[in-house]
This record gives sequence, structure tokens and C-alpha cells, in this order.
Amino acid sequence: AVQVERAETVSHGTIEHAVILIEGDKIVMIGEDLAIESGIPAERICVDPGIGFGKTPDQNIEVLQNLERIKELGYPLLVGTSRKSTLGLLLELPPDERLEGTAATVSLAIAGGADIVRVHDVKEMVRVCRVTDAIVRGWRPYTWPGVT
Repeated sequence: AVQVERAETVSHGTIEHAVILIEGDKIVMIGEDLAIESGIPAERICVDPGIGFGKTPDQNIEVLQNLERIKELGYPLLVGTSRKSTLGLLLELPPDERLEGTAATVSLAIAGGADIVRVHDVKEMVRVCRVTDAIVRGWRPYTWPGVT
């Protein structure tokens, strides 16, 4: 039973992110109404399951395995796994040597429905995202044969 909590981000007195909670096999949205009542348009709400925030490494992996369920909430999904300690434990490497682990989780997050990824190594992860988007979402660069 993973419990995913994302602290509400408050800027200028308004909540900028909705908060979700996963209890067993049930996903509950917390903060959605409050965000909308505070003037945040629904199209500006995204869900961040908060990888690494108060969770065990196994819980972080479980969240990543269940991104499709979080995506069912109907909001854009933001995932930030870049250089996280869970990757360090899996790879037995310090933060600055976790590029491949980050690449794997970024690709899998996109396959799981992530719309936004938060990363440290932008150039490398843009490349990972492009290849993954091509396979998962059918994206093609403008230089692709037949793309106009």
C-alpha cells in the first residue's frame, strides 16, 4: 500500500499543484477543488507523485510501476526521478553518476503516461525523451521523411 503525498506548492497565496494519495488500489485526489477554488484553472493543474518525497525506495518503484493509474486522474503527469537516491541504491553510485538510471526511469515514465519530466542533465534527457516519444507516442522530428 503506497501512500503518495505531494506537499502543496504555495506561491503568492495560491496552491499551484494538486495533491494525490494512493491507498491500496484506490486513487484519491486531494486539493483539486481547493486549487480550482483558489483560481487555478484546471488546465494549469498537473500531478506530481513526488518520487523520493517521504517514501521508501520500494514505494518509489511502486509509484513508477503505477503511473498509468495516476494518469487516469485526467491531469498532466510530472515525474522527477533525476539522480534520485533510489537510483543510487539500485546502481550503487553517487548522484553525478546516475545518468543511465535517470534515462531508464525517464523513458519508462513517458511510457507510463508522464507528460513532463524534471531532470538535471537536460541535453541527454531531451534525446531520451525524443526516442521514447517516437516509440510511445508516434512523434517524429520535422526532418523525418514525409513529415511536413
